[in-house]
Amino acid sequence: MPKNKNIKCVLIIGSGPIIIGQACEFDYSGTQSLRSLREDGIKTILINSNPATIMTDPSMADHVYLKPLTTKSIVEILKDHPEIDAVLPTMGGQTALNLAIEADEKGIWEDFNVKLIGVDIDAINICEDREQFKQLMGRIGVPVAPAKTVTSYLQGKEVAQEFGFPLVIRASFTLGGGGASFVHRQEDFDEMLTRGLEASPIHEVLIDKALLGWKEYELELLRDRNDNVVIICAIENMDPMGIHTGDSITVAPAMTLSDTAYQKMRDLAIKMMRSIGDFAGGCNVQFAVSPDENEDICAIEINPRVSRSSALASKATGYPIAKIATKLALGYNLDELDNQITQSTSALFEPSLDYVIVKIPRWNFDKFEGSDRTLGLQMKSVGEVMGIGRSFQEALHKATQSLEIKRNGLGADGKGYKDYDKIIDKLTNPSWDRVFVIYDAIQMGIPLSRIHEITKIDMWFLKQYEELHALQVEISGYDINTLPKDLLLEAKQKGFADRQIAHMLDCWESEVYNKRDELGVNRVFKLVDTCAAEFKAETPYYYSTFEEEIKSKDGEIYTANESKVTDRKKIVVLGSGPNRIGQGIEFDYSCVHGVLAASECGYETIMINCNPETVSTDFDIADKLYFEPVFWEHIYDIIRHENPEGVIVQLGGQTALKLAEKLTKYGIKIMGTSYEALDLAEDRGSFSKLLQANDIPYPDFGTAETAEEALALSDELDFPILVRPSYVLGGQGMKIVINKDELEEHVVDLLRKIPNNKLLLDHYLDGAIEAEADAICDGEDVYIIGIMEHIEPCGIHSGDSNALLPPFNLGDLVMQQIKDHTRKIALALNTVGLINIQFAIKDDKVYIIEANPRASRTVPFIAKAYKEPYVNYATKVMLGEKKIKDFNFNPHLEGYAIKQPVFSFNKFYKVNKQLGPEMKSTGESILFIDSLKDDAFYDLYSRRKMYLSK
Repeated sequence: MPKNKNIKCVLIIGSGPIIIGQACEFDYSGTQSLRSLREDGIKTILINSNPATIMTDPSMADHVYLKPLTTKSIVEILKDHPEIDAVLPTMGGQTALNLAIEADEKGIWEDFNVKLIGVDIDAINICEDREQFKQLMGRIGVPVAPAKTVTSYLQGKEVAQEFGFPLVIRASFTLGGGGASFVHRQEDFDEMLTRGLEASPIHEVLIDKALLGWKEYELELLRDRNDNVVIICAIENMDPMGIHTGDSITVAPAMTLSDTAYQKMRDLAIKMMRSIGDFAGGCNVQFAVSPDENEDICAIEINPRVSRSSALASKATGYPIAKIATKLALGYNLDELDNQITQSTSALFEPSLDYVIVKIPRWNFDKFEGSDRTLGLQMKSVGEVMGIGRSFQEALHKATQSLEIKRNGLGADGKGYKDYDKIIDKLTNPSWDRVFVIYDAIQMGIPLSRIHEITKIDMWFLKQYEELHALQVEISGYDINTLPKDLLLEAKQKGFADRQIAHMLDCWESEVYNKRDELGVNRVFKLVDTCAAEFKAETPYYYSTFEEEIKSKDGEIYTANESKVTDRKKIVVLGSGPNRIGQGIEFDYSCVHGVLAASECGYETIMINCNPETVSTDFDIADKLYFEPVFWEHIYDIIRHENPEGVIVQLGGQTALKLAEKLTKYGIKIMGTSYEALDLAEDRGSFSKLLQANDIPYPDFGTAETAEEALALSDELDFPILVRPSYVLGGQGMKIVINKDELEEHVVDLLRKIPNNKLLLDHYLDGAIEAEADAICDGEDVYIIGIMEHIEPCGIHSGDSNALLPPFNLGDLVMQQIKDHTRKIALALNTVGLINIQFAIKDDKVYIIEANPRASRTVPFIAKAYKEPYVNYATKVMLGEKKIKDFNFNPHLEGYAIKQPVFSFNKFYKVNKQLGPEMKSTGESILFIDSLKDDAFYDLYSRRKMYLSK
């Protein structure tokens, strides 16, 4: 059946601000969906309140509404656009589905004659209501764990008595496992039951028998109107049941599932999808499988929408699930659509993988003091990374190298645990670093049978670890001169980094690199082609690996490299790696704009990134995508292979910026601001000297490298003192101290966590107003794109502050100082591209807090508020293609725009919710107001000092 001709205009509901449990994977899906609709000539209307994402860029939809995700906003949009025929709610996560249900209950879709596509209300209700789901599974013969639904405290107690412990409590209609928990002991039950009933919007929970130790799997499905169903990807959780899939290490394809069990699982998934409603679109199904020879299968849940896992599955297979799901919602059938990667096979063709992918979540527990760091049914991770390799071991190593937690991979970096009790405790209570602790346990000699008994992780995975450790032991018996080539090649094929091999051989990383070069052990690049090379792929999407040399019949020795280098001039854009607090989706927005701007300037664009949730790693954004760790060794090999004109580091946050020194050292050109200028701004002591030379005020400061120096300095500075380390992100380790005891304790703690760091001590300007400015500089002229005033006082991290654009009560004198200081600093730092400067204002005097010569968190916000593509302009300046005077700036904003931070404290019970100099927000929304008399502004302003912590 071809496309439904009656659909000419579609409303897409976005997922709102980033929170734990619902991150930028939905912006990726929504962006892909918008592009898919526009390909078909369909008018697109988008509602989403998140300013940081590329999805809400004006270029993405015909009309973008940056409005709160409420039925009131939906009604306003439907009144403005009577031409809307249909609404697609499956791209915006649980937020969009819940809003669609609410609008349906209020009769809004019926009132405006708008059709729901991609899913139906019955399907949402059946999947979300745990009792309805359980009954349906019983009717269609799909096994589920013994369970009962309860809506009161008393009913819950009765069920617990009947089932016995351990139990699982799952709240209905929640996101990211909200309100869910394992209960092992009777004494914990009351608290967990109350928490679950409160978390559920309908105050209902499902209590089921815990399938502890069972293995967990996910299938991603697509279905069309003709009832054709394809299974895009089977994903296996390395962690057994009991840890939320968003917090689990996952592997594709499934590794330890027999073919018989896989076929049975496929049949059950297809039966489930066909039973939940008459709709065309995507679905995610989760199963538990018993860890014995029987491989009994139980269904856990089904989600009738694209999910976190479908973003991962899209990147893992190269099959754009959201794009195809959108076409199916329009009425196309799978056999009428092309596979987007091969462009010669049908979308009805199921992907096959000739490589392995491993996803590892990224946590930010250090931001939530006092939080429970064990992993369970409620998701706690803030981002994720994906590694692609020819083997599980290589993919696992690449993923661990992508995390940016100062680890070089598994083992061989001297950072593992060596305390037996600590290791056993971390294996028993699943924690964020268990992926590393398994290696430490093997290194200590703890038998695999014991590790399996504690963790219930399948023995196949543990044996893979054991092989890695055996190889490390073997290599450690050599030195750099005696290491045989076959052993070096094996280590590289299994994903060991040069740094790790150098650790084993007790030599420098560069010596290992040179040895590889000399022996011809070089990285080769392979295509992600969705069809295991059965058909030719048209889309250049690559991962790296190492191969044995092949000898041709002509006697030529070579390794098969599928990445062909063109003779076009090229630019590499370094991505921002995994999302975390302090570095989120706003850098993905900047990277996408950077790629598009470089393309407009005639460059071949090359993207390097390892984050599966984002638009920058979509297969058709850059001319070439290397899905690789943003890790020196990988980047250097790609650059040597491609030989670009230069590299853009300003758009990928601190991740890309940290590589500037190495790039410069190796003679690779950095486009825009030089490494020297970037470093000068980062080194707070040197930067203050630059301010002094330019007669720009800053708070009294001093630098210290020991607690003793810090205490001596405090006599000169006066308390309160703001202590901050150099070269950190999101205010990590920053604290306001009010006496010598606090100072000593914090400095000792900081130097233990970040050794050899230079600390900066500032006199804290108590009661000061904070403001910030973003600007573009071309080395000669400076254009300020926006000045924002924070509602909260100085001392709360800028990422956690509510901020107004333009400022609401800074006088002309202060505004002029801000403008003058911004211009002076941008030019003194030889900035070419973007710069963000933060100010403290006290007694009408403007002091400088810090400057960051890169894209900042606020750039997308200002671009959306003023409707100007500032990152596009800045990239063209970095590339030397344009000067400030070449642009016709025309910002437009009536009233004010407020940047409102959003927190995920509800994932961490008993955590300190006070705000301070260290950032804790996970996302943000934008709110437009006509005047300062608006209730929203009044409410924010009246509470501005409430959460300030010292």
